[in-house]
Amino acid sequence: MSEITDFDSLRRAMAENGEQPEGPARNARAEQLLVEAERLDIPLAVIEALGHQLKVYNYSSEKAKMFVPFARLLRMWDERPGDFDEYETHSLHWVFKWMSAGMLDQPHVPLASVEKWLAEMEHRYRLAGHSTRAVRSAEFSVAAHVGDVERAERAFSAWLAADRDTMADCHACELHGQGWWQAERGRDAEALALWAPVLEGEYTCAHEPHTVLASSLVPLLRLGRPEEARAHHLRGFRLVRSMESMRGAYADHVEFCALTGNEARGLELLAERPAYFTDEGHPHSKLEFLSVVALLMGRLSELGLAGQRVPGPAGREWTALELAEHARVEALALAARFDERNGTSYVSERARARMDRQPLVERLPLGVRAARPASAVAATGAAAPAPVQEAVEPDLAVLLAEARRLSDTLQPHAVEAWARVARLAEEVDGVELEARDRAEIADHEAIGLGPDGAAAFEHAAELYARAGDPGEALAARSRAAYVRALTGEIDEALAAVAEPYDRVLALYAEGDTEVPQAAGVLMGRARILMRRVHEAEGEVVDEAVLAEAEAAVRELLALVEGRAGTDVRLAARVAEGHAMLAELATHSGNPEAGAELFARAAAEFIATGLPWFAVEYEARLAGLAHQLGDMRQAERALRAALEHGGPYLEAVGRAQLHLQLAEVVGGRGEAEEAAEHALEAAHWADEAGAGPTLGAWARHQLGGFLVRQGRWAEAAEVLESALAELTAETHGDGAVVQTQWWLGDCLSELGEHRDAAERRLQAAEIARHWPEQHDHATLAHLAAESLGQAGLPTEADQAYARAGELWRGLGNVHGLVRSLRARAWLALRTEDGTDTARDLMTSAVEECADAFDAADDDEARLRLVSELGHTHRQFGDLLARSAAEDADDDSIRATLEEALSQMAEAVAVFVALGEGTVHARTGAELAAGWLETDLGRPAAAAARARAVLRAYADAEADADPDAYGGSDEDGEHGTVRARRAEAEQLLQAAEEQKGR
Repeated sequence: MSEITDFDSLRRAMAENGEQPEGPARNARAEQLLVEAERLDIPLAVIEALGHQLKVYNYSSEKAKMFVPFARLLRMWDERPGDFDEYETHSLHWVFKWMSAGMLDQPHVPLASVEKWLAEMEHRYRLAGHSTRAVRSAEFSVAAHVGDVERAERAFSAWLAADRDTMADCHACELHGQGWWQAERGRDAEALALWAPVLEGEYTCAHEPHTVLASSLVPLLRLGRPEEARAHHLRGFRLVRSMESMRGAYADHVEFCALTGNEARGLELLAERPAYFTDEGHPHSKLEFLSVVALLMGRLSELGLAGQRVPGPAGREWTALELAEHARVEALALAARFDERNGTSYVSERARARMDRQPLVERLPLGVRAARPASAVAATGAAAPAPVQEAVEPDLAVLLAEARRLSDTLQPHAVEAWARVARLAEEVDGVELEARDRAEIADHEAIGLGPDGAAAFEHAAELYARAGDPGEALAARSRAAYVRALTGEIDEALAAVAEPYDRVLALYAEGDTEVPQAAGVLMGRARILMRRVHEAEGEVVDEAVLAEAEAAVRELLALVEGRAGTDVRLAARVAEGHAMLAELATHSGNPEAGAELFARAAAEFIATGLPWFAVEYEARLAGLAHQLGDMRQAERALRAALEHGGPYLEAVGRAQLHLQLAEVVGGRGEAEEAAEHALEAAHWADEAGAGPTLGAWARHQLGGFLVRQGRWAEAAEVLESALAELTAETHGDGAVVQTQWWLGDCLSELGEHRDAAERRLQAAEIARHWPEQHDHATLAHLAAESLGQAGLPTEADQAYARAGELWRGLGNVHGLVRSLRARAWLALRTEDGTDTARDLMTSAVEECADAFDAADDDEARLRLVSELGHTHRQFGDLLARSAAEDADDDSIRATLEEALSQMAEAVAVFVALGEGTVHARTGAELAAGWLETDLGRPAAAAARARAVLRAYADAEADADPDAYGGSDEDGEHGTVRARRAEAEQLLQAAEEQKGR
């Protein structure tokens, strides 16, 4: 902590403190600096220290402390206005607005005092010659707070009508307030239109677009624009997360979670800010926060989670129900204090309405890690058609008929339907089911048991035999054998199915059973033989295994093909038989035939009216198509699988299909749609409880697709969430490195350079152990860039040096040269670093020359020549900037001459490269021209300006707006116009210099 010895050191200390994070520590330092300012015995020092104190209080949770330093400042102004310089005079009048808003947010300040202060503000603004715009804005805030809509509308109109001057809030803050009122009055579309310039980055400030993003969440949901709301949440929460003073905006994000089925994320947000439950410095934002806490806890209670442990005020543990009651009581007590002060019930009415809001979206996937709380009353996954409900007095005959209909047509919920029959038969006295009915109940009970159903199938076989259906009894025994195969007992299963197989063929030949029963046994045997195929790794080596399985499948098809008619079960046997042949073809090394047969099987299931059975084979078809390079077929199959699976797909299957489709769609450059599928994949993986595995991979992919769209803040949130669960053991260290890499890019774009450097260094550390070192070198170079941008030149130089060593080891001269140039620029920023900078640039030039001599092809030489030209150009710029202002004239002139020499070398190189480097050449030419003017050579400067104009003689941009890219000011056309304009300026400067 620097010692305060004079006014300059005080100002430096206040500037340093202003850069610290919001909170009590910064406030305490401001209080200490005021004491130090008073010791200097300089009135302006005290004024500035009081202003600094005001600012840090305003941007913290201790806003109530603002009034004392402001009262002192105002008294000093009234007594000795001459002690205030122009800036502090402006600041004093500026913070009048903070005082009016600050009083309004403190319920202990009487409303009469607020109104009196408003009149005082208007009086002083008039004396100072300021517009009434800020005054009317403050009056609007008072009227809106107490619920005086008529006065608020008048003040709102007067606010907009008054002239903007230096006392008006910044454009971003004004637009936020204006849009807030539109949304408050139910005019959401108008609010979003007003906020658009802030959301698009046209207007920004310390708290914008932070608050606009937060305020826009509910209006977007009400307008049916949930995707935009999700983007605003991810982007906006990142901005407010670390800002202690933004409890109100933070509350908006918690509310968003409660209204979109993201209760778990809402709990995570509460856990991040425990102090928000109790901070007393800003009662109004505490009221907003507690209101949404009550809302969120109410949602959890409605989901059957009233007893779940939740984060709350420190000192005890809380359940959702307990915190809901506590937050509601506290919020309404605070609201009552405001209403008592205001003489209305408006604040309490708004608080109750907010606490009682109903969800606006049942479930809005966010892409970030937050598993939905399990609920006894909330079903996971997509909602499937509900099974038939029992009537008040269920009729057994009706239930039997419905169960048989569902099973005979292979509909979903047949198992549940037969279970209802069984329950009713047990509950009703005197009911004796037929043996056939009991057999079907046992059969479907066995189906529901999966691999554990062998005994139940055997029992069903006994019952079918008693019912006089020996063929179905044999089919049930074959099903029992198959489930044994599912547990790995394949040889035992084959032995068990041998007798039913022989007997059913004999029965069928004698006419004592029918095709469906015989087909049931043949299908069971074929499935068991296919299990033997499945257990092989890759292509099956034993041809006998393949041949036996194929013979069994073809025997089944020979029996049922052409005989299905309207029997859905037989048609399904045909389709499954073709799917088995597809698998055999694939295992035999014939993926083309496999794909064709999978497509046939899926089409047959769809034609039969059983699209949900097609999903598995459409997914297999997609995999084969991908393997064969037919991405169109893969995409079609995946889309069909999602469509046909409908509500019957399990969550994990839905996640896998969406993730595969994301990769396919992303592969053809459709990053936006790919991101939508990756988002769905992450959501369904979380629903399936696979968040740490499949979900983390989906978030990794989603983050990458968002990066490709330049949606940096959203991508950063998603990637940070992915990194919490990505592991090298599960997902591979390549995925971890790529996620860190993408995240570093995002943080760099967002200006968070220290964090970007950390992520890039972490990724580089993993890549350091890879056999191929290009990624390691690139990451080290990127980390160096971030360290330099973060103001850490020493660390940056070390990272560039490491990157340079890696580039040298890889034989990558371009990377090496760029690392040397970057180090040179860093050296120039250090004390006495000019010589080091020169040496590094000289080394860069030499590396280019040495590599050129060693290059063995023309293309490589051309690239090296271009690199040399850019190095000369940067060397010239560096030398020009190194000319110390306090050096003697001869020294400055010598440095500029040297800089000009390097620029001339750059021009010569780019001229040799031809028209492909025209912009690089003209840039160097103009830089050389300005150096000529600095050296007092106007004729030479003019010659260089004319050379640039000649280079663009064919680009009559003003006459032909389509030349060099039309009106793209950031593209080719914009570069041409800028260079020509600068050349004209240089020519004019040279002519003026000649005239002197």
